[in-house]
Amino acid sequence: MGSLRKVRELALQMLFQWDLGGHSPEHVVSSFLQAQKIDADVERFARALFEGTVAEVEVLDRRVREHAEHWRLERMAAVDRNLLRLALYELLHCPDTPAAVVINEALEIARRYSGKDSVEFINGVLDAIRKALPAANASP
Repeated sequence: MGSLRKVRELALQMLFQWDLGGHSPEHVVSSFLQAQKIDADVERFARALFEGTVAEVEVLDRRVREHAEHWRLERMAAVDRNLLRLALYELLHCPDTPAAVVINEALEIARRYSGKDSVEFINGVLDAIRKALPAANASP
């Protein structure tokens, strides 16, 4: 597993803790990352992805709702909901990472942390979102 996947997994774990635990982002960062033995660059990027996703969660959730037909966000598995948020944040704010890479990484993480049906669901939602993005972000 590359360090970027580790970054994404750490960010997802923090989002999960934030979403279900109801703690402040600051509390999650300090309590979660303190227990990790990771490189400073990995920690910095994981923290940036987590904090950026939390800061824009309302906008991200709106976009996910638009593309997750017949699914309410509250009914989605917590891992899936937070993985969609994280991948969408990265699609919107990390233009140096191709959309196909972001989606593929989300699918690999879903295979590890979620169920088989979740992989197909996440792929469908993220692909629909990718197609709706401006051309610069949507490259395959």
